[in-house]
Amino acid sequence: MIAIGGGAGGLSVARSARWAGRSVCLVTDGEPGGDCTFTGCVPSKAMISVAAGGGTFAQAMERVRTSIATIAATESSARLREDGVDVQCGRGRLLDSNTVDVDGTRLSARRVVIATGAAPVVPPITGLAEIDALTNESVFELADAPASLAVLGGGPVGCELAQAMARLGVRVFLYEALDRVLSREEPLASAVVHAALDADGVSVRVGQRVARFEPIGANVRVITDDGAVDEVERVLVSVGRRPVTDGLGLDQVGVQRDRGGHIVVNDRLETSVKGIFAVGDVTGRLPFTHAADEMGRVAAGHALGLRPRWRFDATAIPWTTFTDPEVARIGPTEAEAASMGAMVAELPMTEFDRAIVDGRTEGFVKIIAGPKRWTRRAFGGQIIGATIVGPRAGELINELALAVRTGMFTGRLGQTVHAYPTWGSAIPKTVAQFFYEIEGRKARPARGN
Repeated sequence: MIAIGGGAGGLSVARSARWAGRSVCLVTDGEPGGDCTFTGCVPSKAMISVAAGGGTFAQAMERVRTSIATIAATESSARLREDGVDVQCGRGRLLDSNTVDVDGTRLSARRVVIATGAAPVVPPITGLAEIDALTNESVFELADAPASLAVLGGGPVGCELAQAMARLGVRVFLYEALDRVLSREEPLASAVVHAALDADGVSVRVGQRVARFEPIGANVRVITDDGAVDEVERVLVSVGRRPVTDGLGLDQVGVQRDRGGHIVVNDRLETSVKGIFAVGDVTGRLPFTHAADEMGRVAAGHALGLRPRWRFDATAIPWTTFTDPEVARIGPTEAEAASMGAMVAELPMTEFDRAIVDGRTEGFVKIIAGPKRWTRRAFGGQIIGATIVGPRAGELINELALAVRTGMFTGRLGQTVHAYPTWGSAIPKTVAQFFYEIEGRKARPARGN
């Protein structure tokens, strides 16, 4: 098998093939690890950690460098070769469903998996091309902290880096064209994060689209469509990502793409061309490292004929936005679940003992349960989704992910004894509402927008 791309998806494919005792070649135009290791998850969480602990910008960047080096060493070309993976450095291009050209060298295999990832979008805003704008691929190379920073985009990356930079002493302006940050999350989650950003000194501009940029000496003037003007030293663009497919030869081979340029795949991660699979961000599915890792295992299982019944199920994949407080979700929002006949139980952190004793009462737990296929609402039905906002949300969501993945009866989760007073004890307290009135709260039907 050949995997094109050395990020999380490609690494997962290569390792899965080796675990199965099959030969595999990993084609990569950079060191293995990809966006997550070098410009994404690893450096951003290192910066966030130092910022949360009251460290300096210099300390944050040192943590970024050491974290990248330590983690990259575990997935280097040398380490992969020790594990039996044939690593070919260069740009891969499909010649047919079984042949890949790597800078003039032809490689052949029965199956090919495309895992080339995504890159930051730089929108066509007037003046943006004339300034030295940062993206997630360059922001972690800064030697010194800018005095002020404009962040374009109020999604997860924009909110995370805006808060971290503000805590490191940078004056931050955050621009989001929609009417709230984290627009894909529950509205209340957006409100909690907006308030947290405000508290850390971030000037949040929601409902304001940047119209143009104007260089002014060493700084940049940011002008919105309603005429507001801010002057900053640097600009960070975080408005989305585009699939990396240039030069892959997809059209010549006949691999179908959607309007956004993402490779179209089915739930086995097969493309429109037999023998070619695709995983990770290049597919436009969930853009998370752990999702790419799961896709790699699913694709390898089918490509090698090992797991014919395995499917990639996006509804069972959780994710976390690492602001403070964190926002974690799996499955639908309440509005999305309203048409499914779902029930909702909520627990504000103001009513949760551990949050009270820690003085961290911002946030909430919201769990969504739907009817099971055969038993319907017996035993509370099954967990289909959840949103948690709080200091440990990213850890708490994993228990709900297990419940969703296994189609667990809601009652089973409620019966599971949790140590008190842990943050995890919020889960059974919330689930209990599907069966009883607890401290004045009882589950209710899901509401649409």
